Amino acid sequence: MLTFPKNFAWGAATSGPQSEGNFKKQHQNVFDYWYQIDPQVFYDGVGPDVTSNFYNDYEEDLKLMAQAGIKVLRTSIQWSRLIDDFETGSVNSNAADFYGRVIDAMLENNITPYINLCHFDMPVELQHKYGGFESKHVTDLFALYAKRCFELFGDKVDNWFTFNEPKVILDGGYLYQFHYPLKVDGPLAVQVAYNINLASAKAIAQFRKLYGNTPNKKIGTILNLTPVYAASEEKQDKQAAEFAELWANNLFLDPAILGHFPAKLEEILKKDGVLWQASTEELDIIKENTIDVLGVNFYHPERVKRPAISPDSLQDWMPDIYFDAYEMPGRVMNVDKGWEIYPKALYDIAINIRDNYGNIEWFVSENGMGVSREERFMDDTGMVCDDYRINFITKHLRYLHQGISEGSNCHGYFVWTGIDCWSWKNAYRNRYGLIRNDIHTQTKTLKKSAHWFKQLSDTNILTD
Repeated sequence: MLTFPKNFAWGAATSGPQSEGNFKKQHQNVFDYWYQIDPQVFYDGVGPDVTSNFYNDYEEDLKLMAQAGIKVLRTSIQWSRLIDDFETGSVNSNAADFYGRVIDAMLENNITPYINLCHFDMPVELQHKYGGFESKHVTDLFALYAKRCFELFGDKVDNWFTFNEPKVILDGGYLYQFHYPLKVDGPLAVQVAYNINLASAKAIAQFRKLYGNTPNKKIGTILNLTPVYAASEEKQDKQAAEFAELWANNLFLDPAILGHFPAKLEEILKKDGVLWQASTEELDIIKENTIDVLGVNFYHPERVKRPAISPDSLQDWMPDIYFDAYEMPGRVMNVDKGWEIYPKALYDIAINIRDNYGNIEWFVSENGMGVSREERFMDDTGMVCDDYRINFITKHLRYLHQGISEGSNCHGYFVWTGIDCWSWKNAYRNRYGLIRNDIHTQTKTLKKSAHWFKQLSDTNILTD
């Protein structure tokens, strides 16, 4: 039996584009557009038009989440919904009213709102006109959008986050073609990474202008951390792991918390002729606008080995010229998703934050298990008996508790997700929710894990 700290935040995470649907939106984001032009690439042809119907069902959905023990909800505002004119930052009054009502409904259900500003959902107009975060002008437009959010909702929302998983923007849109704009351009991905860090800092600067260092007002970012493990103790494997760690994790961790980029990564990128374009003024903005709190999304580790082909070979620059993926024999897998299950990595993250990042306040902002065909596990009453999800969460929480007991400053754990939601190209292939959503009828019911999570969050105690 493990007891978590007093006031530990038990929550769930979702996002606007994955839950709301695109009802009454004036603008498209990149996923709305991609589905419009190429719907067959999405699993079962299911796009972002309805998703989990949160736009219409939010009052009942939030009541269900409260019944599932969700006391904090991280979701996002859609830039493409809230803003009428991206250049001036004029606000769509209907959208502002909607988000205001959602926040009010959270508070009425005793659910604390954590609000994120970007969850992969670049407005497609800005992607087509400027290249999205390929452009430094768009970093200013993002800061203006952030300012509008703070002004509109800051009286009721104390916890803000600039980005969710910025590395996925690189991986999906600029390296491996699983998100629009489907480019493969390593040097451009490097510049986009820099620009996203700059955009985050500019948004934080707007937050500081409004709130200064008001104790109850906090702003952070959400990073998907995948601790890197070398295939062996041999020098070449460890070197591969060192670069992979710099690229996968430190590229966003260091500027967010320490205010600067990793020197060794900059050295390698400069040697390769792909280092981002930066000004002294921009670097000062990053230095002066670090985060108050870090959200960590964790699902799987990253294991690497020395590359089969030397990075000195004549080839287009990509970050993975320095390492190859390694599959550890005998690993435990979530076969449906194709991810290794390695809960100890959450302990390693906790200790890394404690020892190398000033023991900044942090929380697990996403952790969960996506499973296909959950109807396989329904009982006679129609409830999904997802013991596999309970076991997955339990194992991760044990390691998290160990990290906390050793001094890591973690204040919460958020499961992905509250209600089964739409997952980009994968749509509803894998289900992550504590609450099942029949997408054909939009009927939502508690799974076994929801009842278990309610007991956990009410008691603050993890039992076997």
